[in-house]
Amino acid sequence: MELLKQLIAVRGASGDESAIKSFILNHIESAKKEWTVQPEIIHGEEFQDAIILVFGKPRTAIFAHIDTIGFTVGYGKDLIKIGGPKTMDGIELVGKDSRGEIETELMVIDEENERHLQYIYDRELDRGTILTFKPDFRINDTYVQSPYLDNRLGVWNALEVAKTLTNGIIVFSTYEEHGGGTVGYLGRYIFERYGVRQALISDITWVTEGVKHGAGVAISMRDSGIPRRSYLNRIIEIARNTNIPFQLEVESAGGSDGTALQRSDVAFDWCFIGAPEDHVHTPDEKVFLNDIKSMVNLYQVLMDQL
Repeated sequence: MELLKQLIAVRGASGDESAIKSFILNHIESAKKEWTVQPEIIHGEEFQDAIILVFGKPRTAIFAHIDTIGFTVGYGKDLIKIGGPKTMDGIELVGKDSRGEIETELMVIDEENERHLQYIYDRELDRGTILTFKPDFRINDTYVQSPYLDNRLGVWNALEVAKTLTNGIIVFSTYEEHGGGTVGYLGRYIFERYGVRQALISDITWVTEGVKHGAGVAISMRDSGIPRRSYLNRIIEIARNTNIPFQLEVESAGGSDGTALQRSDVAFDWCFIGAPEDHVHTPDEKVFLNDIKSMVNLYQVLMDQL
């Protein structure tokens, strides 16, 4: 899983995705010669930092967001959250400002029932500097543990599926962790240009009382958004006709690129399908390897049969 380790090492908090976009494009250029079908690669200023890959005659799109959570340096040594990172004293953060590379730590200050976040450093960092979790990739025979499996693992999954994909679209979107800023126009683009109106959301879900490590990839029946039931039923039927382990998720909260599609003015069907992780939005996100395997396998089948 060297590619996953490399993806995690590239910084790319919401709004600052240019470096991870470049990394993905460079990987595609070097790897695509081994793929079954050579995709049309669509990107440019009109798409901001998003990327679209079009294979053959597409019917279904995979959406995988390339941004992560993080922090913005505010006034003095204050930090402001990007998305919803969990916060605790001593979390190692990295970044870069006008004076060079930065390695610092998070400090949580509780005062009069108010919580403040600050960094520990021997000088004030440039206002507006973005800090992210320091990469710490760990893997054994059972699981992988690292910052930013959400959603570098979803991106990795999409790139794995790309190797053998003959008909389909892969969309690498941005801003998901802080508002889903690109999905609406990306969905409209592929809807109007290619007639594609059904999507799979390649993202990472949570371990909960009903979704466990080691039980297979989770097919989400709902979170804060509700996918159209007839589309969901087709996906579950296809999954049940395979030997791929999967589990069904039913939650009341949470959102994704699918939620942003549902809130757009494009008539898109969507379903979130992802491996479950523990220690969500921390430097210690943890996913079992057999759940990752079932995620890739199910996506390959669904992109062929939907």
